[in-house]
Parts: sequence; C-alpha cells; structure tokens
Amino acid sequence: MARPTSTDDGWWLTVLWVIDDDEVISFREVAPLAGPPAGPPLLRLGPSFAGSLSGMILEENGRLAMRLNVVSAPDDEARPWLAPLAIRAAFRWDPVRIAAMSANELADQVLDGFGRSVEGLTRP
Repeated sequence: MARPTSTDDGWWLTVLWVIDDDEVISFREVAPLAGPPAGPPLLRLGPSFAGSLSGMILEENGRLAMRLNVVSAPDDEARPWLAPLAIRAAFRWDPVRIAAMSANELADQVLDGFGRSVEGLTRP
C-alpha cells in the first residue's frame, strides 16, 4: 500500500496492489480456478472491501463514501481480469468511528481488509 494522503475535502487516498516475487500480479491470478466470473473484478472486490471496513466508511445520502478504480486498464476490455491487481482507493471516514485510531491503525485496517477481499476473489 502506498502512503495515504488526504484531500482538503476529506477524502483519504491510497494505492493498493498485490505482487509476487517480481511484479504486480493480474486479477486473473486470484480468480477462481474455474475461471474469472463475468464482469470486471471490482464488482466482486468492492462490496467485500467495503464490508471489511464496515462502519468506518462515512455514509452520505444512503451511499458509502468509497471509490475504487484500477490503476491500469486491461489491454483487452473484454478480458478485465487481465488487468494488474492494483487499485486506487478513496474513502471518507466516519469521524466518530475513527476518532480513537492512529493513522497507522487506520492504514492497517485498510490493508487487512484489502488482503481479505483479494483472498475472497478466489471463491466461486
């Protein structure tokens, strides 16, 4: 995970990725053995990641203040799971829930949630 930054309007930004020995892996490498499901991988990763941070993300107008996007689009849009497993993540945190957390504790929570969510991609 890259060092998080904050914007003036309260968004907490970071980049998260998964590497093997030498390079960033593709989403395909963590897809179910039977093959990747239909649709882009963020359709599966996003809800899991949001759930792992349950209660910490600010809710605005009935929606979680969380934005995810891949760092690099796949070469073939018809094969979205071949994109590198690297995402840009933006959150607005519920100030009451994170008031007692240090910056390092918050980053650890995000990194742990990301790791569990990536591991969950292998399930059918």
